[in-house]
Amino acid sequence: MYEELIEEIITYSLFGIIIVGLILYYIRKQKHKTQLITEKIEIAKIDGTYEPVSLYPVVDTSRCINSGACIKACPEHDILGIQNGKATIINAAQCIGHGACFRACPVEAISLWIGTERRGVELPHVSPDFETNVPGIFIAGELGGMGLIRNAVTQGREAVESIIKKIDKNHKATYDLVIVGAGPAGISATLAAKKAGLKTLTLEQDTLGGTVYTYPRSKIIMTHPMDLPLYGKVKLKETSKDELLNLWNKVLQENNISIQENTKVEAINRVGNEFEIETLNGEKITTKTVLLALGRRGTPRKLGVEGEMSQKVAYRLLEPELIQNKKVLVVGGGDSAVESALLLANENTVTLSYRSEKFSRLKTKNAELIKNAALTGLVDIQYSTEVIAINEKQVHLINKITNENIAIDNDMVYIFAGGELPNGFLKKCGIQVNLKQGEVVMKH
Repeated sequence: MYEELIEEIITYSLFGIIIVGLILYYIRKQKHKTQLITEKIEIAKIDGTYEPVSLYPVVDTSRCINSGACIKACPEHDILGIQNGKATIINAAQCIGHGACFRACPVEAISLWIGTERRGVELPHVSPDFETNVPGIFIAGELGGMGLIRNAVTQGREAVESIIKKIDKNHKATYDLVIVGAGPAGISATLAAKKAGLKTLTLEQDTLGGTVYTYPRSKIIMTHPMDLPLYGKVKLKETSKDELLNLWNKVLQENNISIQENTKVEAINRVGNEFEIETLNGEKITTKTVLLALGRRGTPRKLGVEGEMSQKVAYRLLEPELIQNKKVLVVGGGDSAVESALLLANENTVTLSYRSEKFSRLKTKNAELIKNAALTGLVDIQYSTEVIAINEKQVHLINKITNENIAIDNDMVYIFAGGELPNGFLKKCGIQVNLKQGEVVMKH
C-alpha cells in the first residue's frame, strides 16, 4: 500500500514537472516572439512604415485569442505579428487592403480603418451603398479608398447593384448610367450594368485599364480570385499587367462593349433630375446617374523645373524592355520609382534621385532588391537630392544637405512624384471631401 502511494506520488510529480516545463517553454517562446515583434515595430517606426497610408487593420485586443489566423492569411509579410499574446500591427504602411486578415479572424477581432490622427487621408463622402452627398452620383474603387484590384472589382459590381435599386428609368437622358474611369472598378461596373440591361456609357481619360495600364509591361500584379460580371470566377494568384488587360479586353469584346477612351470629363452638372457631363473635347452627354471609378493618382505631379517639358521626360514606364544602352534618371522613392529603376538597370545606366535620406514605405521585396542593386552598383542612388534642371544631354541635381550641384549625363528622365488628387474636380461636382483621421471602413 505504502509502495503504491509512493509510485502514485512519483508519477503525478513527473506529470507535474512535464506540465510546468511545457508552460515555462511556452512562456519563454511567447516572450521571444514578443521581443522579435517589438524589434520589428521599432525598425518600422525608424523606416517610416509603422504609420498607415491607406486602409489598414485594427485589432480589438479584448477579443483576440492569439490564433494567428490573421497573420497566416495576409499575402504580404510582417504587416501583423503577435506581441504579448495578441495580434498587433507592425508595418501598416505596407498594407494594401487585401482584407484577408479581417475575414480570417475566427473571433471577429479585426476591423479595417482608414487614416490616423497623425496622418489623415482625404476621401470623398460615400454612403454604404456608394452614393455621394450628391444624389445620383456614386463612387467605387480606388477613389473611395479601395485600391486593391479584387476589392475595386467587387465595389464596381456592388455600386451598380445599388444604382439598379434606386434608378427611375422614366427619364429623358441619353443614358441610364455614365461610368467615368475604366480601371478595375469601372470595367466591373460596365459589365454589371450590361448584365442588368442599363443603357451605359463608359468614359476613360486615358486607356482601358486605368492605373493598371500605367504599370510596366512586365510588372507582376498580385491578386486573388474575384467575381467578374458576365465572366464568372477569375482565379488569378500572380499575373502580369498584359494578362489582366487581355482578360478584360476579351470579356468586353465577347459582350459587345466598347469603352470611349481618351475622353477626359471636365464637369458634371445637374440639369433638373438628370446630369450633363462635359468632356474636354466639348462633348455634352446626359445621364440619369453617374459612377465615378477614378484613380486617386489623378494627374501626375510635376517637378516644376527647367526642361521638364522636354520629350525625354516621362511620368510612366510602359515598355522597359525597349529601352537599352541609355543613361536614365528615375526620380522618386516609392514602389513605382524603385520598380522602374530595377527594370531598367540591367540594360541601362540608371541613377535614382530621392529627396529623403532613406527609403520609407517600400514593399519589403522592393526594399531588399534596391538595397542589393545599390550594393552591386547596378543602380546609383542619390539620396537627399532634388532635380533643379533638365537639359538635352544632362540633368542637374542639388544635394539638400551639402548644397552640392551634381551634373549627370542623361538621355531619359522618368518622374514618379505621385499624382494630384482629383479633389478639385470632386468639389466642382459638389461632392464633399472629408479628411479621415481614423475611421472604420469594414467592421463585423
